[in-house]
Amino acid sequence: MDATSLRNKTLAIVMGGGAGTRLFPLTKDRSKPAVPLAGKYRLVDIPISNCLNSGLRRVYVLTQFNSASLNRHITVSYKLDHFSKSFVEILAAQQTPEDVRWYQGTADAVRQNIRYFLEGPYKYYLILSGDQLYRMDYTTLLQQHVETGADITLATTPVDRAAASGFGITCSRDGVRESC
Repeated sequence: MDATSLRNKTLAIVMGGGAGTRLFPLTKDRSKPAVPLAGKYRLVDIPISNCLNSGLRRVYVLTQFNSASLNRHITVSYKLDHFSKSFVEILAAQQTPEDVRWYQGTADAVRQNIRYFLEGPYKYYLILSGDQLYRMDYTTLLQQHVETGADITLATTPVDRAAASGFGITCSRDGVRESC
């Protein structure tokens, strides 16, 4: 499949709901993805920028926790061409007749919004963290996913056990949580 066709069949979903307790007091009044970075940017700008630089122009940002400043930033910062099908839009947590609970984690946020994702002509869904700093061409990842016929593809950076707790990773032995 050529890159343009692949991009047109892909919806990017950026998770923007993190409380960011380890970044307190920066997260006292905002979600972790809304934490300022280099002056006028926010952490969420990194995955959105990676999407736009990869040619992915259909992006939903799912928000919930302390989301006012993040919602304002997204609305002001991302005004894409009105004549194309490109967008960067917020899907805020909401209570519905089918589900009165707020998001219960990443997978639940995706589940609660699936009806919006299925409205478009998408075959592939790229789910991204809204609070990590990295540069990546998602086209390469998507092409490998299609070429290998994978059901799911994960992009990770391995860390050794000693460094894991610095990334917020906890280990569990016999049901007891501990630092790795």
